[in-house]
Amino acid sequence: MSIFGSIMGAIFGHAAQAQTPAATPAAVPAGSSAPAAPGAAVPQTVDVAAIVDKAAAATGERLAWRTSIVDLMKALGLDSSLAARKELAKELHYTGDTSDSATMNVWLHQQVMTKLAANGGKLPDDIKKA
Repeated sequence: MSIFGSIMGAIFGHAAQAQTPAATPAAVPAGSSAPAAPGAAVPQTVDVAAIVDKAAAATGERLAWRTSIVDLMKALGLDSSLAARKELAKELHYTGDTSDSATMNVWLHQQVMTKLAANGGKLPDDIKKA
């Protein structure tokens, strides 16, 4: 499984297993008035912060996952090594210098948050881009 796939699975898989009230049907996209076809899967909105906050608390570490890709990966129990982050950068088509890990890490965090939101993740306001 890809590293990003592992991130998605850790967040969206936990939500599906927990059956929390945070998982609610997603809004109908703008310009679309038709409801989903009968029997079709209804996209779910998943409260990313609730899931990752709980996972981070379980580690016993103080993790700044809202701003750090390393801490996000640690909170989810994933390998956060430089090699793993370089692999994630490759998966997400990072075109910058992977030797500049600080810049790469900021980009990775932004991309992961953007992709989580695009796939039904509800992000807190302090993470959303202006």
